[in-house]
Amino acid sequence: MANTKKIKVGFVSLGCPKNQVDIEKMLSLVDSEESYEIVTEDYEADVIIINTCGFIESAKQESIENILDVAWLKENRNLKSIIVTGCLSERYREQIFEQLPEVDAVLGVGSYGEIIRAIKATLKGKRFSSFEDKNTCELGGDRILTTPFYSAYLKIAEGCDNRCTYCAIPDIRGKFRSRPIEDLVEEAKILEASGVRELNIVAQDTTRYGLDLYGEYKLAELIKRISAETNIPWIRLMYCYPDKITDELIEEFKTNKKLLKYIDLPIQHISDKILKKMNRHGGSETIKDAVARLRSVPGMVIRTTVIVGFPGETEEDFAELCEYIKEARFDKFGAFTYSREEDTPAYDFEDQIDEQVKQDRYDIIMGEQQTIVEEMNTQKEGKLITAIVEGYDPDNKVFFGRCGSDAPEIDSKVYFTGNKQLKVGSFVNVKITQCMDYDLYGELLGDINQ
Repeated sequence: MANTKKIKVGFVSLGCPKNQVDIEKMLSLVDSEESYEIVTEDYEADVIIINTCGFIESAKQESIENILDVAWLKENRNLKSIIVTGCLSERYREQIFEQLPEVDAVLGVGSYGEIIRAIKATLKGKRFSSFEDKNTCELGGDRILTTPFYSAYLKIAEGCDNRCTYCAIPDIRGKFRSRPIEDLVEEAKILEASGVRELNIVAQDTTRYGLDLYGEYKLAELIKRISAETNIPWIRLMYCYPDKITDELIEEFKTNKKLLKYIDLPIQHISDKILKKMNRHGGSETIKDAVARLRSVPGMVIRTTVIVGFPGETEEDFAELCEYIKEARFDKFGAFTYSREEDTPAYDFEDQIDEQVKQDRYDIIMGEQQTIVEEMNTQKEGKLITAIVEGYDPDNKVFFGRCGSDAPEIDSKVYFTGNKQLKVGSFVNVKITQCMDYDLYGELLGDINQ
């Protein structure tokens, strides 16, 4: 009997790591179907699923451009249907079919489980849409990792209750919902068994974890449980809020050898006037206190982001922010120009800032940080660091990887020479010999942990 030809399904993942976890769950659902085959080359696909971001204007444009690029394959290759999922589809559920007729199915963020039904419907020539309740959908589920085998994201909660005035995430993703500790520990064990050695903990507000389920913050307890019940050597925290840095979390940083001395702590601004307009919880003193307490942890690396050009930001507000950035000397830093988003309170605020002024302020503050980074990097020369091996560059004849103070995809790399065979995902000791821009250069040194 002749084999039935399998339907080839391709995926495009856009946006943040939290989105990436969602597409990994959809990959698992598609992979479980006998009649489907996942392909990595889009020109081979019969169906392409685009998991979109719709957080800010630039992300929306990237999503739309990807949809239009893929649509070319309908006319020129084998592509039969385009399925759009994720934040853009949730936020603009009515407009996508109207403005992007190339799209055959639209799934909201609560409808990832409908992906198989969507594929089947579109291959029959039918349009399909589903927007199930995002506040009650399953938060766990099997995944196929799209990250390197040694590193994975663990999404511990969904949604957000903070209601920052510039942000549409609560409307897109729904209310904050934590996953039970037992479920997360079990998933961490599964990830460890698959080879994961770096666990990056993510949520819209990681430090709020547990408040809805247990009536108190439980992030420190979750870290303790994962540390006790797995042998994953690197655990990293992303997307933390200054007003929720508990004493228990600080103690965990000080005493837990598996919890990396690294925190992603977006502060967004330091002017009390602007923080209040942003509806950020806690003012400048809350931020300064959190940073000071974190700095009490030896070797602590703090990454932050800020928004410049928020409505009503005066030259004095911006100068105050620049002064604090110079004072705090954040190890990792990113800035965004304010993006005016419809259906957010800040969209209607008076005193919107001119785009050129926003860009000028962005350039100034990033220039300030460049100076800080150059000064800090010179202090790293001659130091010994532990790095995870990510690969080998045959052209330059160097290995590359990351140290514990560098998160995947967003932070720096370390490049190093060595005449030994190294396994990807192994840990090595590297002596830093040079720093260039944001990256480190060094030589292999000491024992290798394979």
